[in-house]
Amino acid sequence: IKRHDKKQYKCTLCDYRCKHLISFMLHTRTHIVVKPYNCTKCDYRCSELESLKLHMMKHKDKKPYKCTQCDYRSGRQGDVKQHMMTHTGEKPHKCTQCDYRCRHLTSLKYHIMKHTEERRYKCAQCDYSCYRYRNLTNHIMTHTLQKTYKCTQCDYRCTHHRNLKRHMFVHSDIKPYKCTQCDYKTKQNRNLKEHIKRHTSEKPYKCTQCHYRCKQKKTLNRHISTHERETV
Repeated sequence: IKRHDKKQYKCTLCDYRCKHLISFMLHTRTHIVVKPYNCTKCDYRCSELESLKLHMMKHKDKKPYKCTQCDYRSGRQGDVKQHMMTHTGEKPHKCTQCDYRCRHLTSLKYHIMKHTEERRYKCAQCDYSCYRYRNLTNHIMTHTLQKTYKCTQCDYRCTHHRNLKRHMFVHSDIKPYKCTQCDYKTKQNRNLKEHIKRHTSEKPYKCTQCHYRCKQKKTLNRHISTHERETV
């Protein structure tokens, strides 16, 4: 520990500085494996009391922070802020090398790998490759057909829990995705993305056989069919 004239404590393992000893002691735990706070209901351990309090909410099912537009709740206010972007369509993080935008910084970091890194994770059964190991494990399920998640109201089955959550909206009247520029609501985020293009001048879909551009993929498909009829 190095103490300076300005009452600053400096970490010898990184550039962290602070004025108070208690703050410094909390910081040092990030460099060591000591996790003095443990959950009384499971094996979870952590280095900070606040982290334990957040964890305990999972056991109490205490989720004080609620979305104002749907039934989503969370034990952390930050989670609700991130969730609200699904309703507004906001994507604050932008790639500096292309037009890609996203809601989460972690998504942007993984996207940037496409510009800088090779696809090191490769499937042993086909030519599929990816940047994240998690994506590879998800892909492998398509070969094994392990559709472990099943809808309780119909025969729908899927390999990922998030797909089942999206599917369940089909059986309800809830339309959580809302346009911020009109009264349009929908059950699926992809429908909202397509709808928002109507409010902008963006035309991302381009015909490969002529200069035609449009806002929706289905419109492009109809256009392409005109070329197919011409060749008949």
